[in-house]
Formats: sequence, structure tokens, C-alpha cells
Amino acid sequence: MSNIKPDIKLSPTEVADLDSLFLFQLDKEGRYLAAFTPKDPTDKAAYLLKYTKLLHDPSVNNQTIIADDVIAGSIAKFVIEGNAEITYWLDRKFWGKGIATKALQEFLTIETARPIFGRVAFDNFGSQKVLEKCGFVKIGTDKGFANARQTEIEEFIYRLDY
Repeated sequence: MSNIKPDIKLSPTEVADLDSLFLFQLDKEGRYLAAFTPKDPTDKAAYLLKYTKLLHDPSVNNQTIIADDVIAGSIAKFVIEGNAEITYWLDRKFWGKGIATKALQEFLTIETARPIFGRVAFDNFGSQKVLEKCGFVKIGTDKGFANARQTEIEEFIYRLDY
């Protein structure tokens, strides 16, 4: 395995990026770890409709993660119940290369909403490490129905204040 780290850039998400991003969330292992997914992740029309609307929502900051000039994933800030939250998704072939951490670090320089929260399934250790490396602190837990698992699971809540 090469020690050469890919060049990571963020770019405002465009409608043209959505086809690639849709394919990433079809990955069963990725969906399992993300846990909180749409009821039918194979419904491309619903996906495109939802995310096209979000691209025009001024409270949402959608960025596409580019690794060596290839779309590798997405990262976004959204507001729920008055709180800024982050979400990110990386194509599985890019896992374990430090890309999510570098993308989140970069994202946090352009997205200045604070505090900002991250939620992660209790057993998604990779995502927990990404948040912690970027300064997020675990502040609590919650339970919610995870469509990808068809059961209620525990999620950890992380917060970044600076």
C-alpha cells in the first residue's frame, strides 16, 4: 500500500455530482455504518429531488470531496432543531486513507457555525475517530430508528465549540 496521501479538495456540490454521490450510498456496508439513511436508498428519483432542493437551501453547506481529481464523497452542514450538524459520506474505496479527517478539517475552515454537532452510530468507530481527530468531544447519546438496520440503535453525539 502506498504512503502517498491523495490531494484533497472541497468543491461546492453541484447537481452533476449527485449521480456519483447517489451510487456511494448504495454500498451496503456504508449504509450499515451510517445507519440513519432513507427508507429506500435505491430510490434515485427521491434522492435527486431531495438533494437538488438542499443545494438551493441557504442554511445548508454542501461540499463534494475530491481526492486526486475524483469525487470521493460529500460533506455538509445542515440545521436541525436549531442546531448546526455535520454529515459526511465517503465512497468505501477511499476509507482508511485519512481522507475523511482531512476533508472535515478543511470543511471546518469554511463552515464557521459553532457549536456544530456530529452524530454517529455507536459502532461506527472510523467516523468516531474522524470527529475526535477534528476536535469534536463526545457529549452524550441518543437512540433512534436506523433505517439501514431496521431497528433502534444508540448514537453518540459529538460537539465542536471552536
